Amino acid sequence: MKRLEGKSALVTGSARGIGRSFAQAYVNEGARVAIADINLECARATAEELGSNAYAVEMDVTDQVSIEDAMAAVIAQTGKLDILINNAALFDLAPIVDITRDSFERLFSINVAGTLFTLQAAARQMIRQGHGGKIINMASQAGRRGEALVGVYCATKAAVISLTQSAGLDLIKHGINVNAIAPGVVDGEHWDGVDAMFAQYENRPLGEKKRLVGQEVPFGRMGTADDLTGMAIFLASSESDYVVAQTYNVDGGNWMS
Repeated sequence: MKRLEGKSALVTGSARGIGRSFAQAYVNEGARVAIADINLECARATAEELGSNAYAVEMDVTDQVSIEDAMAAVIAQTGKLDILINNAALFDLAPIVDITRDSFERLFSINVAGTLFTLQAAARQMIRQGHGGKIINMASQAGRRGEALVGVYCATKAAVISLTQSAGLDLIKHGINVNAIAPGVVDGEHWDGVDAMFAQYENRPLGEKKRLVGQEVPFGRMGTADDLTGMAIFLASSESDYVVAQTYNVDGGNWMS
């Protein structure tokens, strides 16, 4: 039997990239999945590609009304919400002396407030339903340590780890398991943009930073989105019922905690 058969899931920022891989994995395991994204056209295209168990929902995690509307759309489609992945996030980097207030506020609005208030809306729905649920936040190895050029992003992901602990401890009395995944360096469109930013600030040719960080991973390469899906399925399934307030590193050995 498929591990998520009959479950209703919402994955934020899932029109492409890592979120899309999570959505695909959940569909493969039998869940009905809301492809929630600020880009509705892209979300619709992804949902069509993933098949009849996927559907598109427009969602801006910086807008409370949009969050509530997205939750209502999930309930209208499936009658319940069992699983949330808080995947939507934004990256930026700069030396400490060059960080702008606009960048700081934008990253915290999406990565921290977006995670918190989407989690809150999902938890309220799960409490109303009365049969628990699974909430998975996306942290990062960047939340485990500071990095010279990545101060704000690292701070947002450290906050996600802390929120996961607090929410996990608070919500388990309702049967809601809150946990997180901390990826390392994950190859794909996102890292192409990150590489270009490092090229600017470290005076490197395009592609060099990406090559170097891949070499430094103990496993021997950068991760892929598919490397993360096993943990995402585990944390959404009944197999993780006794797992509470944890952040799991899925990073090829980059960080040990």
